Amino acid sequence: MASLSLSTVLTTTTSLSSRPSLFSKTSTHRFKVSCNGSSDERLTNSENNPNKLILPMQNNNVDRRNMLLGLGGLYGVANFTSIGSVLAYPITAPDNISDCVAATVGVTDPENAVRGVACCPPSSQTTPAPYSLPDFTTLRVRPAAHRLTSDYVDKYRAAIAAMKALPDDDPRSWKQQGKIHCAYCNGAYSQEMNGHKELKLQIHNSSLFYPFHRWYLYFYERILGSLISDPTFALPYWNWDSPMGMLLPAMLETPVTDPSSKTDRTDPKFNSLFDPYRNVAHLPPSIIDLNYRGTESGAYCVDQISSNLSTMYTQMVSSATTTDAFFGTNPDPVTASTAGTIERGAHTAVHIWVGNPRMTNNEDLGNFYSAGYDPAFYLHHANVDRMWKVWKDLNPFTNKDPDNDDWNNASYVFYDENKNLVRVYNKDCVDINKMGYDYEDSRIPWIKSRPVARVKASKVAAKSVGVVKKVEEIKFPVKLDKIVKVLVKRPATKRSESDKKKATEMLFLNGINYNSEQFFKFDVLVDDVDDGIEITASSSEFAGTFAQVPHGLRGEKMVMTSGAAFGITELLEDIEAEGDEYVLVTLVPRAGTDDATISEIKIQLVPIAENSYL
Repeated sequence: MASLSLSTVLTTTTSLSSRPSLFSKTSTHRFKVSCNGSSDERLTNSENNPNKLILPMQNNNVDRRNMLLGLGGLYGVANFTSIGSVLAYPITAPDNISDCVAATVGVTDPENAVRGVACCPPSSQTTPAPYSLPDFTTLRVRPAAHRLTSDYVDKYRAAIAAMKALPDDDPRSWKQQGKIHCAYCNGAYSQEMNGHKELKLQIHNSSLFYPFHRWYLYFYERILGSLISDPTFALPYWNWDSPMGMLLPAMLETPVTDPSSKTDRTDPKFNSLFDPYRNVAHLPPSIIDLNYRGTESGAYCVDQISSNLSTMYTQMVSSATTTDAFFGTNPDPVTASTAGTIERGAHTAVHIWVGNPRMTNNEDLGNFYSAGYDPAFYLHHANVDRMWKVWKDLNPFTNKDPDNDDWNNASYVFYDENKNLVRVYNKDCVDINKMGYDYEDSRIPWIKSRPVARVKASKVAAKSVGVVKKVEEIKFPVKLDKIVKVLVKRPATKRSESDKKKATEMLFLNGINYNSEQFFKFDVLVDDVDDGIEITASSSEFAGTFAQVPHGLRGEKMVMTSGAAFGITELLEDIEAEGDEYVLVTLVPRAGTDDATISEIKIQLVPIAENSYL
């Protein structure tokens, strides 16, 4: 297993002028990286015109209110034609969030749920009030976890300890904060506010993923700050996209002295940031695998770091070439919404990597129902939230937030730091400075880690004609119980640089049906020559991955439907296949794929300036 030892290489942080200083403006951090790991250690008549660009939904004569909206999955819906009426407004969490059911989606033996499936929050006699952001005079600056001072760590631990000391029925308590993720992710709420109580509410596998979690962390952070009377307190982020942050933050596992004892005995259990349900094989100095498949990669330290950086480049740059590709698409069970690049990639990998495989349901971080009970969850999602900011900053002209009524007006209900029940909207969380916070600057070394082609100009697609079926010859759906190879026709060849600035070429996998009560993952390769050498994320031929954290407990199958989109413009450049009429797409099962199927595979051009592909 790859591992990292720390002692003397210079790294720096950019000073944050006009912001509260967490560190000296001239501070440097010296570490030495020593790698001693070992192998053990969407569609507009494009079928008739393949060169036609996909038109954005808002430019089509389609009223989305005539489409049945859902939320991230097909929970409990066998036949949508039987539902009848349609939803009349964007996804809306219930006013009375305590009017919910046990989060037992996919559960046959609730006794296996060590955290419990009673995820409903404390009852409230009030209707949630629309939340108005305060006027912030000072920004809270979220720091990188691995660069925290000991004083900041102490303050953070004190805040968590204060939260854990609250009565369980206090909506600000540790238990109630943990329940939030379970309730919104494991079927405790219905879409009754949209007129369809038979549909379960789910905030994953769609464009709701980022804004929901941003609001979740916003109130969590403000609660912590209020408990220690520090309005400037900011939640640290786990900087897993940078080499020095690719270890589980040490402060989560550090033994501390028993505060109730006069002895000097130390133990991690006295550390308020400790969680007993973590994979002990992945504690420091183990390096995280951002393409984790549930088994160890066996990569050496340098190779694992390189793979992680290339993974980040693919998920943040080359594959995330449209708003919908990065965020995922709006909830829509008619065609199934899609998950964004980071959600189905690094986000899932971190969850599974930290969760304890010896637990029945991979508690804590390895299952959505229990994830919110591990302090690491909030550090992890702070970095996921940071990725939203970083992606927008990479290219403000093209990398933009979703901008449609259904997304803008989707809403959730939370308790704030004063125990007031409030309703918040996506449209109010797109600017983090207006929300009163920002991130400490950190380098993004992955921006220079564009994958490298293993074999250029292989013509493997042309050589596979007659051996591998073309997509038009395939009977869908296809099963993912074994490696799937298919030749997919491209909409255009030899596109000019001007053409590429107008539209990006994307590979779509639609109608991905899988059992979501278990970890599910498959990788996507383009023009892999299949010479016995395994393609890794460091290779251009690796288009990306689709991975999902379990949504329920092990028991009866819970089938969900999703989709994925992969930007392949850069990939085709790198492997010198821009002139090829077909490409060879290979789907490689990694985990939980035995009963999984895919209903459609296609490549289309998506406008960059108007980049909604639904």
